[in-house]
Amino acid sequence: MQRSLMRELAFKLIYDIEMQKDDQDEQVELFLENNSITNKETVEYLKNIISGLKEHEEEINHLIENNLKKNWSLNRISKINISLIKLAIYEMVYEKLPYKVAINEVVELAKKYADDSAPVFINGILASVVKEKNLAPGDKNED
Repeated sequence: MQRSLMRELAFKLIYDIEMQKDDQDEQVELFLENNSITNKETVEYLKNIISGLKEHEEEINHLIENNLKKNWSLNRISKINISLIKLAIYEMVYEKLPYKVAINEVVELAKKYADDSAPVFINGILASVVKEKNLAPGDKNED
């Protein structure tokens, strides 16, 4: 499966978890079953993303909060947008995916799934995160 399709599945799974806030392991298994996902690479990718987000949740939330405009909080961001932002941050910071790839992918997903203002909003936050973390463009290319 193409990495961008796997990333779209990861976004949908993160969104499900953001909405439900239930047992993540159970939600992952239900998601895999409901979407008939059996490809080993895809299953591993999705489980890795979810466990990584859980492991680094506090740091990721802190990065988002640090890069929001004044008077904004995590609770004010739509579940779709927060899911996309978390996915990109995890991939850029912890998986060392080139930030241009990560940002471009989630902005494209935002155009497909979120409201009209989401791509600019998400791009702005992620660009600030790149500056804060001093991320290099990178040369790892998986797409």
